[in-house]
Amino acid sequence: MVQAYILVTAAIGKVKQVAKEIKKLQDVKNVHVVTGPYDIIVHVDTSSMDTLSRAVVEGIHKIKGVVDTNTAIVIDV
Repeated sequence: MVQAYILVTAAIGKVKQVAKEIKKLQDVKNVHVVTGPYDIIVHVDTSSMDTLSRAVVEGIHKIKGVVDTNTAIVIDV
């Protein structure tokens, strides 16, 4: 399993709609609208790096109102 946190920047006035659309995506476990440099933090739990890549590129990036993402992959230390 591959877990990651995807930090999303949304267009002004689009945060709630973007968060709502992200919640519909497969492998998304949690979506939180936050304050700070990012607008939304998304927790995903996928089966592989390929499915993580698809979740970001073919899922989140295609949502109208998404400006930018930054993905932090969870590692075991």
